[in-house]
Amino acid sequence: MSIDQPLHVRPLGGRRDFLRNAFCGFGGMALSSLLQQEQGQAKAPTSENPLAAKKPHHPAKARSVIFLFMAGGPSQLETFDPKPLLNKLHGQPRPAAFGEAKYQFIKSDAKLLGVKRKFRPCGESGIEVSDLFPHLGDCIDDVAVIRSCYGDKVVHSAAQYELFSGRTAPGFPSMGSWSLYGLGAETDSLPAYVVMPDPLGALEAGQPMYMHGFLPAAYQPTMLRPGDRPVLNLRLPEGVQPDQRRRTMRLIQELNQAALSPGDQELEARLAAYDLAFRMQTSAPAAFDLGEETQETLDLYGVGRKPTHDYGRRCLLARRLVERGVRFVCVVAGGGPGNMQWDAHADIEENHLRKAGETDQPAAALLTDLKRRGLLDETLVLWGGEFGRSPEAQGEGRDHHNLGFTMLMAGGGIRGGQVIGATDEIGLKAVEQPHHFRDIHATMLHQLGLDQHRLTYPHLGRDERLTFVEGDVIKEIV
Repeated sequence: MSIDQPLHVRPLGGRRDFLRNAFCGFGGMALSSLLQQEQGQAKAPTSENPLAAKKPHHPAKARSVIFLFMAGGPSQLETFDPKPLLNKLHGQPRPAAFGEAKYQFIKSDAKLLGVKRKFRPCGESGIEVSDLFPHLGDCIDDVAVIRSCYGDKVVHSAAQYELFSGRTAPGFPSMGSWSLYGLGAETDSLPAYVVMPDPLGALEAGQPMYMHGFLPAAYQPTMLRPGDRPVLNLRLPEGVQPDQRRRTMRLIQELNQAALSPGDQELEARLAAYDLAFRMQTSAPAAFDLGEETQETLDLYGVGRKPTHDYGRRCLLARRLVERGVRFVCVVAGGGPGNMQWDAHADIEENHLRKAGETDQPAAALLTDLKRRGLLDETLVLWGGEFGRSPEAQGEGRDHHNLGFTMLMAGGGIRGGQVIGATDEIGLKAVEQPHHFRDIHATMLHQLGLDQHRLTYPHLGRDERLTFVEGDVIKEIV
Protein backbone atom coordinates (compact mmCIF):
# COMPACT_ATOMS: atom_id res chain seq x y z
CA MET A 1 0.00 0.00 0.00
CA SER A 2 1.38 3.41 -0.97
CA ILE A 3 2.35 6.01 1.59
CA ASP A 4 0.25 8.42 -0.40
CA GLN A 5 -2.89 6.61 0.70
CA PRO A 6 -5.11 8.44 3.22
CA LEU A 7 -4.32 7.87 6.92
CA HIS A 8 -7.68 6.27 7.55
CA VAL A 9 -6.78 3.34 5.31
CA ARG A 10 -3.06 3.12 6.20
CA PRO A 11 -2.21 -0.15 8.09
CA LEU A 12 -1.43 0.35 11.81
CA GLY A 13 1.09 -2.48 12.11
CA GLY A 14 0.80 -5.38 14.55
CA ARG A 15 -1.28 -5.78 17.68
CA ARG A 16 1.49 -4.42 19.92
CA ASP A 17 1.63 -1.24 17.82
CA PHE A 18 -2.12 -0.92 18.14
CA LEU A 19 -1.98 -1.31 21.93
CA ARG A 20 0.96 1.06 22.22
CA ASN A 21 -0.86 3.81 20.33
CA ALA A 22 -4.40 3.21 21.57
CA PHE A 23 -5.72 5.80 24.02
CA CYS A 24 -2.44 7.76 23.97
CA GLY A 25 -0.44 4.70 24.96
CA PHE A 26 -2.55 3.56 27.90
CA GLY A 27 -3.30 0.30 26.11
CA GLY A 28 0.39 -0.56 26.08
CA MET A 29 0.72 0.38 29.73
CA ALA A 30 -2.12 -1.98 30.61
CA LEU A 31 -0.52 -4.82 28.62
CA SER A 32 2.83 -4.21 30.32
CA SER A 33 1.17 -4.29 33.73
CA LEU A 34 -0.57 -7.59 32.97
CA LEU A 35 2.65 -9.16 31.72
CA GLN A 36 4.51 -7.97 34.83
CA GLN A 37 1.87 -9.53 37.07
CA GLU A 38 2.13 -12.84 35.22
CA GLN A 39 5.92 -12.79 35.46
CA GLY A 40 5.80 -11.85 39.16
CA GLN A 41 3.42 -14.72 39.91
CA ALA A 42 5.59 -17.14 37.96
CA LYS A 43 8.69 -16.04 39.91
CA ALA A 44 7.07 -16.15 43.36
CA PRO A 45 6.77 -19.73 44.58
CA THR A 46 4.25 -19.97 47.38
CA SER A 47 6.56 -22.26 49.34
CA GLU A 48 9.09 -19.49 50.00
CA ASN A 49 8.97 -18.26 53.59
CA PRO A 50 8.78 -14.42 53.64
CA LEU A 51 9.75 -14.45 57.33
CA ALA A 52 13.00 -16.35 56.82
CA ALA A 53 15.91 -14.61 58.55
CA LYS A 54 17.84 -12.26 56.25
CA LYS A 55 21.31 -10.79 56.46
CA PRO A 56 21.45 -7.08 57.37
CA HIS A 57 22.95 -4.58 54.94
CA HIS A 58 25.83 -3.84 57.32
CA PRO A 59 26.95 -5.20 60.72
CA ALA A 60 24.12 -4.67 63.19
CA LYS A 61 24.35 -3.44 66.76
CA ALA A 62 20.76 -4.45 67.62
CA ARG A 63 18.73 -7.48 66.67
CA SER A 64 15.42 -6.39 68.22
CA VAL A 65 13.49 -3.27 69.25
CA ILE A 66 11.20 -2.52 72.19
CA PHE A 67 9.18 0.67 71.73
CA LEU A 68 7.69 2.08 74.94
CA PHE A 69 4.95 4.14 73.32
CA MET A 70 3.70 6.92 75.61
CA ALA A 71 0.43 7.55 73.78
CA GLY A 72 -1.14 10.99 73.93
CA GLY A 73 1.96 13.16 74.07
CA PRO A 74 4.00 13.43 77.29
CA SER A 75 5.21 16.93 78.11
CA GLN A 76 8.88 17.58 77.44
CA LEU A 77 8.70 20.38 80.02
CA GLU A 78 7.61 18.22 82.96
CA THR A 79 9.87 15.28 82.13
CA PHE A 80 13.31 15.60 80.51
CA ASP A 81 13.70 19.22 79.32
CA PRO A 82 13.92 21.70 82.24
CA LYS A 83 13.10 25.34 81.45
CA PRO A 84 13.75 27.72 84.40
CA LEU A 85 12.76 30.75 82.30
CA LEU A 86 9.28 29.31 81.85
CA ASN A 87 8.72 29.56 85.59
CA LYS A 88 9.91 33.16 85.62
CA LEU A 89 7.46 34.02 82.83
CA HIS A 90 4.54 32.08 84.35
CA GLY A 91 1.22 33.80 83.71
CA GLN A 92 2.61 36.13 81.04
CA PRO A 93 1.99 36.11 77.26
CA ARG A 94 4.67 34.43 75.21
CA PRO A 95 7.34 37.05 74.33
CA ALA A 96 7.38 37.94 70.64
CA ALA A 97 11.11 37.19 70.55
CA PHE A 98 10.30 33.45 70.48
CA GLY A 99 8.45 33.86 67.18
CA GLU A 100 5.27 32.31 65.92
CA ALA A 101 4.09 28.80 66.69
CA LYS A 102 2.33 28.02 63.43
CA TYR A 103 -0.44 25.45 63.12
CA GLN A 104 -0.79 24.93 66.88
CA PHE A 105 -4.16 24.83 68.64
CA ILE A 106 -3.25 27.12 71.50
CA LYS A 107 -5.23 30.38 71.68
CA SER A 108 -3.49 33.64 70.86
CA ASP A 109 -4.19 35.09 74.32
CA ALA A 110 -2.98 32.00 76.25
CA LYS A 111 -0.47 32.61 79.03
CA LEU A 112 2.70 30.68 79.70
CA LEU A 113 2.44 27.91 82.31
CA GLY A 114 5.29 27.29 84.73
CA VAL A 115 6.48 23.82 85.73
CA LYS A 116 5.85 22.50 89.26
CA ARG A 117 8.16 19.50 88.94
CA LYS A 118 11.69 19.50 90.36
CA PHE A 119 14.69 18.43 88.29
CA ARG A 120 17.90 16.85 89.62
CA PRO A 121 21.18 15.86 87.98
CA CYS A 122 21.26 12.08 87.62
CA GLY A 123 23.99 9.52 87.10
CA GLU A 124 27.62 10.21 86.33
CA SER A 125 26.49 12.17 83.27
CA GLY A 126 24.56 14.66 85.43
CA ILE A 127 21.62 14.81 83.01
CA GLU A 128 18.70 16.61 84.64
CA VAL A 129 15.60 14.46 85.03
CA SER A 130 12.22 15.36 86.53
CA ASP A 131 11.11 13.95 89.87
CA LEU A 132 8.34 12.24 87.90
CA PHE A 133 10.97 9.68 86.85
CA PRO A 134 13.18 8.76 89.81
CA HIS A 135 13.73 5.22 88.47
CA LEU A 136 14.56 6.26 84.90
CA GLY A 137 16.82 8.93 86.40
CA ASP A 138 18.85 6.14 88.00
CA CYS A 139 19.32 4.57 84.53
CA ILE A 140 20.07 7.79 82.67
CA ASP A 141 23.71 6.90 81.93
CA ASP A 142 22.39 4.20 79.59
CA VAL A 143 19.98 6.62 77.87
CA ALA A 144 20.41 9.15 75.06
CA VAL A 145 18.00 12.05 75.66
CA ILE A 146 16.99 13.63 72.34
CA ARG A 147 15.46 16.98 73.30
CA SER A 148 15.03 18.38 69.79
CA CYS A 149 12.47 16.07 68.17
CA TYR A 150 9.70 17.43 65.99
CA GLY A 151 6.92 16.21 63.70
CA ASP A 152 4.61 17.61 61.06
CA LYS A 153 1.18 17.23 62.66
CA VAL A 154 -0.47 18.38 65.86
CA VAL A 155 -3.52 16.08 65.89
CA HIS A 156 -3.25 12.67 67.52
CA SER A 157 -4.18 10.41 64.62
CA ALA A 158 -1.93 12.02 61.98
CA ALA A 159 0.96 12.38 64.43
CA GLN A 160 0.61 8.74 65.51
CA TYR A 161 0.69 7.60 61.88
CA GLU A 162 3.84 9.66 61.33
CA LEU A 163 5.50 8.34 64.47
CA PHE A 164 5.02 4.75 63.33
CA SER A 165 5.18 4.95 59.54
CA GLY A 166 6.80 8.26 58.62
CA ARG A 167 3.59 9.37 56.87
CA THR A 168 0.66 11.33 58.21
CA ALA A 169 -2.05 9.16 56.64
CA PRO A 170 -2.96 5.51 57.20
CA GLY A 171 -2.03 2.77 54.73
CA PHE A 172 1.76 2.90 55.07
CA PRO A 173 3.85 0.23 56.81
CA SER A 174 4.86 0.75 60.43
CA MET A 175 8.47 0.67 61.57
CA GLY A 176 7.79 -2.74 63.11
CA SER A 177 6.68 -4.13 59.77
CA TRP A 178 9.64 -2.55 57.97
CA SER A 179 12.03 -4.11 60.50
CA LEU A 180 10.48 -7.51 59.93
CA TYR A 181 10.52 -7.05 56.13
CA GLY A 182 14.21 -6.13 56.22
CA LEU A 183 15.47 -8.80 58.61
CA GLY A 184 12.87 -11.56 58.79
CA ALA A 185 12.19 -13.51 61.96
CA GLU A 186 14.57 -15.27 64.34
CA THR A 187 11.92 -17.55 65.77
CA ASP A 188 9.20 -19.66 64.16
CA SER A 189 7.35 -20.44 67.40
CA LEU A 190 6.46 -16.86 68.37
CA PRO A 191 5.11 -13.86 66.44
CA ALA A 192 7.99 -11.76 65.17
CA TYR A 193 6.22 -8.39 65.61
CA VAL A 194 4.04 -7.89 68.68
CA VAL A 195 1.89 -4.99 69.89
CA MET A 196 0.64 -4.89 73.49
CA PRO A 197 -2.19 -2.32 73.68
CA ASP A 198 -3.24 -0.49 76.81
CA PRO A 199 -6.24 -2.16 78.49
CA LEU A 200 -8.00 1.21 78.82
CA GLY A 201 -8.95 1.23 75.13
CA ALA A 202 -8.06 2.16 71.57
CA LEU A 203 -6.16 5.22 70.36
CA GLU A 204 -7.17 7.87 67.83
CA ALA A 205 -5.20 6.33 64.93
CA GLY A 206 -6.47 2.86 65.81
CA GLN A 207 -4.89 -0.38 64.75
CA PRO A 208 -3.84 0.90 61.28
CA MET A 209 -0.88 2.77 62.80
CA TYR A 210 0.77 -0.54 63.74
CA MET A 211 -0.04 -2.32 60.48
CA HIS A 212 1.93 -3.54 57.45
CA GLY A 213 0.30 -1.19 54.91
CA PHE A 214 1.21 -2.22 51.37
CA LEU A 215 3.85 -4.71 52.50
CA PRO A 216 2.85 -8.38 52.20
CA ALA A 217 0.48 -9.53 54.93
CA ALA A 218 3.19 -11.75 56.44
CA TYR A 219 4.69 -8.61 58.01
CA GLN A 220 1.61 -7.58 59.98
CA PRO A 221 1.75 -7.37 63.79
CA THR A 222 0.23 -9.76 66.28
CA MET A 223 -2.00 -7.79 68.63
CA LEU A 224 -1.95 -9.28 72.12
CA ARG A 225 -4.96 -8.99 74.39
CA PRO A 226 -4.91 -6.59 77.36
CA GLY A 227 -4.90 -8.13 80.80
CA ASP A 228 -3.22 -11.13 82.36
CA ARG A 229 -4.13 -13.49 79.47
CA PRO A 230 -2.52 -11.86 76.41
CA VAL A 231 -3.10 -14.93 74.22
CA LEU A 232 -6.21 -17.12 74.46
CA ASN A 233 -6.20 -20.88 73.81
CA LEU A 234 -2.44 -21.01 74.11
CA ARG A 235 -2.52 -24.54 75.48
CA LEU A 236 -3.96 -27.58 73.72
CA PRO A 237 -7.55 -28.43 74.75
CA GLU A 238 -7.88 -31.10 77.39
CA GLY A 239 -7.72 -34.57 75.85
CA VAL A 240 -6.10 -33.41 72.59
CA GLN A 241 -2.60 -34.76 71.97
CA PRO A 242 0.04 -32.92 69.91
CA ASP A 243 0.06 -35.58 67.18
CA GLN A 244 -3.74 -35.30 66.84
CA ARG A 245 -3.52 -31.52 66.48
CA ARG A 246 -0.65 -31.96 64.01
CA ARG A 247 -2.78 -34.23 61.78
CA THR A 248 -5.66 -31.75 61.93
CA MET A 249 -3.37 -28.91 60.94
CA ARG A 250 -1.92 -30.96 58.08
CA LEU A 251 -5.41 -31.58 56.68
CA ILE A 252 -6.34 -27.90 56.95
CA GLN A 253 -3.12 -26.90 55.21
CA GLU A 254 -3.66 -29.38 52.38
CA LEU A 255 -7.21 -28.11 51.81
CA ASN A 256 -6.05 -24.49 51.84
CA GLN A 257 -3.11 -25.23 49.53
CA ALA A 258 -5.54 -26.76 47.05
CA ALA A 259 -7.46 -23.47 46.97
CA LEU A 260 -4.39 -21.22 46.95
CA SER A 261 -3.88 -19.07 43.87
CA PRO A 262 -0.38 -17.89 42.89
CA GLY A 263 0.42 -14.57 44.54
CA ASP A 264 -2.45 -14.69 47.07
CA GLN A 265 -0.51 -13.07 49.90
CA GLU A 266 -3.49 -12.77 52.24
CA LEU A 267 -4.22 -16.50 52.18
CA GLU A 268 -0.51 -17.30 52.41
CA ALA A 269 -0.32 -15.15 55.54
CA ARG A 270 -3.37 -16.93 56.97
CA LEU A 271 -1.73 -20.31 56.37
CA ALA A 272 1.42 -19.10 58.09
CA ALA A 273 -0.71 -17.88 61.01
CA TYR A 274 -2.25 -21.34 61.41
CA ASP A 275 1.23 -22.87 61.46
CA LEU A 276 2.39 -20.31 64.02
CA ALA A 277 -0.66 -20.90 66.23
CA PHE A 278 0.08 -24.64 66.32
CA ARG A 279 3.74 -24.08 67.16
CA MET A 280 2.76 -21.62 69.89
CA GLN A 281 0.46 -24.22 71.45
CA THR A 282 3.22 -26.79 71.51
CA SER A 283 6.31 -24.75 72.39
CA ALA A 284 5.48 -21.14 73.40
CA PRO A 285 3.33 -21.21 76.57
CA ALA A 286 6.48 -20.78 78.63
CA ALA A 287 7.18 -17.40 77.00
CA PHE A 288 3.96 -15.99 78.46
CA ASP A 289 4.23 -17.65 81.87
CA LEU A 290 5.47 -14.99 84.28
CA GLY A 291 5.30 -17.60 87.03
CA GLU A 292 8.76 -18.66 85.89
CA GLU A 293 10.19 -15.34 87.10
CA THR A 294 11.69 -14.86 90.54
CA GLN A 295 9.90 -12.71 93.09
CA GLU A 296 12.83 -10.28 92.92
CA THR A 297 12.24 -9.78 89.20
CA LEU A 298 8.48 -9.33 89.65
CA ASP A 299 9.15 -6.76 92.38
CA LEU A 300 11.66 -4.98 90.13
CA TYR A 301 8.95 -4.39 87.50
CA GLY A 302 6.25 -3.63 90.07
CA VAL A 303 4.16 -6.65 89.09
CA GLY A 304 1.45 -7.37 91.65
CA ARG A 305 1.34 -3.80 92.98
CA LYS A 306 -0.63 -0.76 91.98
CA PRO A 307 -0.18 1.35 89.95
CA THR A 308 2.64 -0.49 88.16
CA HIS A 309 1.17 -3.99 87.78
CA ASP A 310 -0.20 -3.77 84.24
CA TYR A 311 2.62 -1.87 82.55
CA GLY A 312 5.21 -3.77 84.57
CA ARG A 313 3.73 -7.09 83.47
CA ARG A 314 3.80 -6.03 79.82
CA CYS A 315 7.38 -4.70 80.02
CA LEU A 316 8.48 -7.96 81.61
CA LEU A 317 6.70 -9.88 78.87
CA ALA A 318 8.50 -7.73 76.28
CA ARG A 319 11.84 -8.80 77.77
CA ARG A 320 10.80 -12.45 77.68
CA LEU A 321 9.80 -12.11 74.02
CA VAL A 322 12.96 -10.44 72.74
CA GLU A 323 15.18 -12.93 74.56
CA ARG A 324 13.33 -15.65 72.59
CA GLY A 325 13.96 -13.96 69.24
CA VAL A 326 10.97 -11.63 68.72
CA ARG A 327 12.05 -8.82 66.42
CA PHE A 328 9.86 -5.84 67.42
CA VAL A 329 7.66 -5.27 70.49
CA CYS A 330 5.51 -2.18 71.07
CA VAL A 331 4.29 -1.67 74.66
CA VAL A 332 1.58 1.00 74.69
CA ALA A 333 1.03 3.25 77.74
CA GLY A 334 -2.27 5.09 77.43
CA GLY A 335 -5.58 4.29 75.80
CA GLY A 336 -9.22 5.26 75.71
CA PRO A 337 -10.42 8.85 76.34
CA GLY A 338 -7.82 11.64 76.35
CA ASN A 339 -7.02 11.90 80.06
CA MET A 340 -6.44 8.14 80.18
CA GLN A 341 -3.50 8.81 77.84
CA TRP A 342 -0.67 11.32 78.38
CA ASP A 343 -3.09 13.87 76.87
CA ALA A 344 -2.98 16.42 79.70
CA HIS A 345 -5.31 19.21 78.56
CA ALA A 346 -7.05 20.07 81.83
CA ASP A 347 -4.63 19.19 84.65
CA ILE A 348 -1.08 18.26 83.75
CA GLU A 349 -0.05 17.59 87.34
CA GLU A 350 -2.74 14.99 87.95
CA ASN A 351 -2.30 13.39 84.53
CA HIS A 352 1.50 13.16 84.48
CA LEU A 353 1.82 12.09 88.12
CA ARG A 354 -0.58 9.23 87.36
CA LYS A 355 0.95 8.15 84.04
CA ALA A 356 4.55 8.43 85.28
CA GLY A 357 3.55 6.49 88.40
CA GLU A 358 2.32 3.68 86.14
CA THR A 359 5.30 3.58 83.77
CA ASP A 360 8.51 4.92 85.38
CA GLN A 361 9.41 1.86 87.46
CA PRO A 362 8.54 -0.69 84.72
CA ALA A 363 10.51 1.20 82.04
CA ALA A 364 13.56 1.48 84.28
CA ALA A 365 13.19 -2.16 85.30
CA LEU A 366 13.21 -3.16 81.64
CA LEU A 367 16.54 -1.36 81.07
CA THR A 368 18.01 -2.81 84.26
CA ASP A 369 16.81 -6.33 83.52
CA LEU A 370 18.00 -6.29 79.92
CA LYS A 371 21.40 -5.00 81.02
CA ARG A 372 21.99 -7.57 83.73
CA ARG A 373 21.03 -10.37 81.36
CA GLY A 374 23.40 -9.15 78.65
CA LEU A 375 20.47 -8.27 76.36
CA LEU A 376 20.66 -4.47 76.37
CA ASP A 377 23.61 -4.45 73.96
CA GLU A 378 21.45 -6.12 71.31
CA THR A 379 18.03 -4.66 72.17
CA LEU A 380 17.21 -1.10 71.13
CA VAL A 381 14.75 0.56 73.52
CA LEU A 382 12.82 3.61 72.31
CA TRP A 383 10.65 5.80 74.59
CA GLY A 384 8.33 8.59 73.46
CA GLY A 385 4.97 9.78 72.18
CA GLU A 386 3.53 11.33 69.05
CA PHE A 387 4.32 14.92 70.18
CA GLY A 388 4.92 17.01 73.31
CA ARG A 389 2.94 19.72 75.11
CA SER A 390 2.71 23.48 74.69
CA PRO A 391 4.53 26.02 76.91
CA GLU A 392 1.22 27.89 77.19
CA ALA A 393 -1.55 26.93 79.59
CA GLN A 394 -4.82 25.30 78.66
CA GLY A 395 -6.62 25.59 81.95
CA GLU A 396 -4.20 23.82 84.30
CA GLY A 397 -2.92 21.66 81.47
CA ARG A 398 -1.09 21.98 78.16
CA ASP A 399 -2.20 21.51 74.56
CA HIS A 400 -0.66 19.37 71.79
CA HIS A 401 2.70 20.57 70.56
CA ASN A 402 4.80 19.13 67.71
CA LEU A 403 7.50 21.80 67.25
CA GLY A 404 9.89 20.52 69.90
CA PHE A 405 9.74 17.57 72.29
CA THR A 406 11.83 14.76 73.80
CA MET A 407 12.37 11.10 72.96
CA LEU A 408 14.73 8.59 74.58
CA MET A 409 16.87 5.84 73.05
CA ALA A 410 18.91 3.21 74.89
CA GLY A 411 20.65 -0.08 74.24
CA GLY A 412 21.32 -1.63 70.84
CA GLY A 413 24.62 0.21 70.40
CA ILE A 414 23.25 3.60 71.50
CA ARG A 415 25.75 5.66 73.50
CA GLY A 416 23.85 6.73 76.60
CA GLY A 417 24.51 9.41 79.18
CA GLN A 418 24.23 12.30 76.75
CA VAL A 419 21.76 14.95 75.63
CA ILE A 420 21.23 15.60 71.93
CA GLY A 421 19.83 18.90 70.66
CA ALA A 422 17.79 21.51 72.48
CA THR A 423 14.59 23.49 72.40
CA ASP A 424 14.53 27.23 73.06
CA GLU A 425 14.36 28.66 76.59
CA ILE A 426 10.63 28.07 76.98
CA GLY A 427 10.46 24.72 75.14
CA LEU A 428 8.57 26.12 72.15
CA LYS A 429 10.73 25.00 69.21
CA ALA A 430 13.63 22.67 68.50
CA VAL A 431 16.50 25.08 67.79
CA GLU A 432 19.68 22.98 68.12
CA GLN A 433 20.15 19.81 66.06
CA PRO A 434 16.44 19.38 65.28
CA HIS A 435 15.53 15.77 64.56
CA HIS A 436 12.39 14.74 62.70
CA PHE A 437 10.70 11.36 63.21
CA ARG A 438 12.52 10.33 60.02
CA ASP A 439 15.83 10.67 61.88
CA ILE A 440 14.56 8.44 64.68
CA HIS A 441 13.54 5.86 62.07
CA ALA A 442 16.85 6.13 60.21
CA THR A 443 18.80 5.66 63.45
CA MET A 444 16.71 2.66 64.44
CA LEU A 445 17.23 1.01 61.04
CA HIS A 446 20.95 1.77 61.16
CA GLN A 447 21.31 0.03 64.52
CA LEU A 448 19.46 -2.99 63.11
CA GLY A 449 21.97 -3.11 60.26
CA LEU A 450 19.55 -1.77 57.64
CA ASP A 451 20.29 0.98 55.13
CA GLN A 452 17.28 3.25 54.76
CA HIS A 453 18.03 3.70 51.05
CA ARG A 454 18.20 -0.03 50.33
CA LEU A 455 15.22 -1.04 52.44
CA THR A 456 12.58 -0.34 49.78
CA TYR A 457 9.40 -1.89 48.45
CA PRO A 458 7.81 -1.13 45.05
CA HIS A 459 4.36 0.40 45.42
CA LEU A 460 2.33 2.27 42.77
CA GLY A 461 5.38 2.84 40.58
CA ARG A 462 7.62 4.11 43.36
CA ASP A 463 10.21 2.46 45.58
CA GLU A 464 8.78 3.31 48.99
CA ARG A 465 10.75 3.32 52.24
CA LEU A 466 10.19 4.07 55.91
CA THR A 467 12.05 7.38 55.88
CA PHE A 468 10.03 8.72 52.91
CA VAL A 469 12.55 11.08 51.23
CA GLU A 470 15.48 11.13 53.63
CA GLY A 471 16.33 10.60 57.27
CA ASP A 472 19.58 11.42 59.05
CA VAL A 473 21.17 8.90 61.38
CA ILE A 474 21.82 10.65 64.71
CA LYS A 475 25.55 9.99 64.57
CA GLU A 476 26.36 11.37 68.02
CA ILE A 477 24.57 8.49 69.74
CA VAL A 478 25.52 5.49 67.57
